[in-house]
Amino acid sequence: MKVVRELKFWLDAYQEVKAATDEVSLAYDFVKEGIITEEELDSNYNRAIQLIEQLELKNMLRREEDKLGAVLKVNAGAGGTESQDWASMLFRMYQRWCENKGYKTTVTNWQDGDDAGIKTATLQVEGELAYGFLKSENGVHRLVRVSPFNAQGKRMTSFASVFVVPLVDDTIDVEVNTANISWDTFRSSGAGGQHVNKVETGVRLHYLYTDTDTGKEQEIVIENTESRSQVGNRENALRMLRSQLYEIELEKRRAAQAAIEAGKKKIEWGSQIRSYVFDDRRVKDHRTNHQTSDVTGVMDGDIDAFIKAYLMEFAGE
Repeated sequence: MKVVRELKFWLDAYQEVKAATDEVSLAYDFVKEGIITEEELDSNYNRAIQLIEQLELKNMLRREEDKLGAVLKVNAGAGGTESQDWASMLFRMYQRWCENKGYKTTVTNWQDGDDAGIKTATLQVEGELAYGFLKSENGVHRLVRVSPFNAQGKRMTSFASVFVVPLVDDTIDVEVNTANISWDTFRSSGAGGQHVNKVETGVRLHYLYTDTDTGKEQEIVIENTESRSQVGNRENALRMLRSQLYEIELEKRRAAQAAIEAGKKKIEWGSQIRSYVFDDRRVKDHRTNHQTSDVTGVMDGDIDAFIKAYLMEFAGE
């Protein structure tokens, strides 16, 4: 039934696009005969273009993992308070984007910065195609601005890293060897007052596994402070572990297609993908060259144009 529903979606979407383009053709003839106005023709044309672009974008999200939710992690780069403040700004941007999309979000880990911002934070995003859209955000994001933390008012450059993996649901089988798991516990930090735990509810999971390709032993470390219950934090840490193991398996599948996708620009961890220049009112993606002067809108979560530009250029290759 799942396959049938997906096929039905594409058939229905094709029929809708075909009907819209047929209407444009018919409207063009009607304009020449004076039956309708050019404004009505323009309206039909714009609707057809919108439907086609929506369908093209959906077509860029056909991979198995694209339909899943996502786990998004933001880490501050080198640079102390300025980078930590930038990391918190980025994290808020993604939270606002998720709100606008109607996705359910949960902050599963949060470590405050030394004086402002965050050192690291993790956002769990649940909703259709969340990973498909957010995978375009993997990489390093650069901020250029006059720093409010610099007494001389100098222009400073800061970096923050964004890492996105699919959120594994119960329909996907990922093997976890429980014998290779060890746990640490710690007190969760927070905003103060009643939010500070007086007991060790935060958990840190260590998972050792052997890479089947290299034979080397690897370690995955996951921290979770979402729940005020240690049991709840353990359960969610295990779910996030399954998500990371699933992503590792997906990477191996993608590597097997490397010969076919030789022309694709791969997003590597540590690569600078986008610059946010506040003084010049400019945000530019270095992969697609898409840019905008609406810095405020972008920081409020309006990043759909950047996501779309990336998917339309790279996702279908």
